[in-house]
Amino acid sequence: MAGAPLAPAVAGEYDDRRNENESRQQAVDEAMATLEEELAHTDATLVQAYAELQAIDAALPAAEAALVAAEALLAQLQREAAIIAQRLVAAEAEEQNITAQVQADTARADEIRAAVGQLARDAYKGDMSESSLSAALDAESTEDFVEQSALADTALRTQTQALRDLEQLNGVNRNREVRLGAVREEVTALKAEADANVLAADAARADAEAKKAQLEQMREEQAQKAAAIEGQKAAQVARQAELEAQQAALEAELAAIIQAQEAERRRQQAAAAAAGQSGGGGGPAPSATGSRPFANPTAFNPWVRTSKYGMRFHPVLQYTRLHAGMDLRAYCGTPLYAAASGTVEWARARSGFGNQVMINHGYWNGASLMTSYNHMTSFAVSGGQSVQQGQLIGYAGNTGLSGACHLHFETYVNGATTDPEPMLN
Repeated sequence: MAGAPLAPAVAGEYDDRRNENESRQQAVDEAMATLEEELAHTDATLVQAYAELQAIDAALPAAEAALVAAEALLAQLQREAAIIAQRLVAAEAEEQNITAQVQADTARADEIRAAVGQLARDAYKGDMSESSLSAALDAESTEDFVEQSALADTALRTQTQALRDLEQLNGVNRNREVRLGAVREEVTALKAEADANVLAADAARADAEAKKAQLEQMREEQAQKAAAIEGQKAAQVARQAELEAQQAALEAELAAIIQAQEAERRRQQAAAAAAGQSGGGGGPAPSATGSRPFANPTAFNPWVRTSKYGMRFHPVLQYTRLHAGMDLRAYCGTPLYAAASGTVEWARARSGFGNQVMINHGYWNGASLMTSYNHMTSFAVSGGQSVQQGQLIGYAGNTGLSGACHLHFETYVNGATTDPEPMLN
């Protein structure tokens, strides 16, 4: 029994469930893909809950339409059942009426047949062939003769009429028997149609109940997801505020580095001027010139942007905030590389940023230039280390405030964030 194949109905039910689950999972995946940009730096559980809520919201109209269609089919079958029932009652009544008429006419025909038989027997006994002569010979008077002759004619006419009535009744009965057969066939067909309608209505009722239960379950899931999202909103707002504070602190820290770097450059320039030499220095120079100094920092070629730099509306928190970097596709554990040559300022965990590598590229086009690589799973460099463009610096991850493994890549010109995309080859 354990190895027996599933019955077709059971197998079909499992196939339907599997297809439904796969369809819903695909909807969730698609929703999450579209939310990558809007929900950057949002807690992964909140992103998942919101994506599932969106998938449910998208599926609800179809589920509601399916329920309406199922209920409409059930109502149609019920109306048809009522019509069939009325037709069946009328057909059965007609069958009973025709049967009663056939029985009555059959009884009448039997009576006529018996009467004709009796006349025939009487005629046989009385030798009707000689009745006129006997009437003339036996008559005692003219009046008696006329009376006996009239009686003989009446008997003959009665017999003839009875035979005609019998023939007519037999013809009518034959027609009624044919009609009765047709009505009985109609009754049989209507009963079969009614039985099929009952089965179809039962199936439609079960389908409608299943769709209604599915719709109620989806609405319950919708309410649960919405409640879960509401419950996480406060925590997410706090995280966003923390991240914005960290971003401000990071920029202040970079400003201090730039200030120290500027002071060192001025000191070097003053020393060089005193020695009669041309000034320079002030930190490592970028490895590239022109408008695009950065090489692809990911293992994907070409790089793939999943979320751009700029202001965006957070659909869960319902406010607009800055996404201070560009998100690039980088699966968990894939290598990350230095976008340009420079010096590693630090490689450490920074709360919402997760594991972060900050590289100082010195001056580019007269401005301080730095890059950060965030949410890494592990480091391949350490603070103070010099790196070359394209050198391995660590591996992509999902640390800090992140919804999935990726590289959050930030660029800083004179300590302020700017869009990295125009500078990325």
